[in-house]
Amino acid sequence: MRPEEIRAKTSDELVDELRDLKKEQFNLRFQRATGQLENTARVRTIRRDIARIKTILGQRRAESAAAAAE
Repeated sequence: MRPEEIRAKTSDELVDELRDLKKEQFNLRFQRATGQLENTARVRTIRRDIARIKTILGQRRAESAAAAAE
């Protein structure tokens, strides 16, 4: 997922996407622990997508806090 795609979504959509990615991350960790994980690169991409979403959500919160302070 590219940052432009993430920024195009609303905050509610991002929270839903974040929840889905965390569920998928949990399932991938479980598969890795049991030796059933086939696509090991997916773990890395999920982790990075989660970080991107959290970063953009944090930026939005900071912008709204700055706007409210003015």
